[in-house]
Amino acid sequence: MTGELPPDGTDVQTAWPVALAGVTETVVTTLGPNERWNIAALGVHAPDGDGPATATTWGRTRTWRNFRERGDGYVQFTRDPVDFAEAALSVREEDDPVIDSADAWVEVDVERRDSGAEGNTQWVEWGLHPVDSAVERRVVPTTNRGHAAVVEATVAASRLDVPSYDRETLLERLAYFESVVDTAGSEREQAAFQRVRELVDAEW
Repeated sequence: MTGELPPDGTDVQTAWPVALAGVTETVVTTLGPNERWNIAALGVHAPDGDGPATATTWGRTRTWRNFRERGDGYVQFTRDPVDFAEAALSVREEDDPVIDSADAWVEVDVERRDSGAEGNTQWVEWGLHPVDSAVERRVVPTTNRGHAAVVEATVAASRLDVPSYDRETLLERLAYFESVVDTAGSEREQAAFQRVRELVDAEW
């Protein structure tokens, strides 16, 4: 996780618990029709001017369905690469909305702002409005190439079956990211990449 915690005195009940910049990769939980919390990866775009932070769902995913039907969710900031890999590539549900590895979380109300299609895939842009948040643990940011490689690998893996992306190029990227994890990743990053291999129906 990158991003600075707000200074002391910030009302985290109505603000994001980290300073957003660019696109921040997060984990989101949304309540499904079975009353369990679905866990997925979600890229959060920093606010533009006076507008809210936004996120885009691609396709008719569980997050899209639950945003549409429930109108809310929990955006979470975790440094755990295994949790992130599973959120991005697997179907995982929990009884509680906040995962154990979350360093901070924010409950958001969502509003549909825009929609369209790219190829045969629909997309919806959502505005994210914080209503409650908490910092579970304060950490000193570190830079870990293995962690970044896991995140990028999940992006490449999620596009393998999208016709507008070249599959061979994505497989080459996955092989490169795996080499980065092998040389620069911790045991946790290596375990996360093993989960990527287990969850992706492809060889590289």
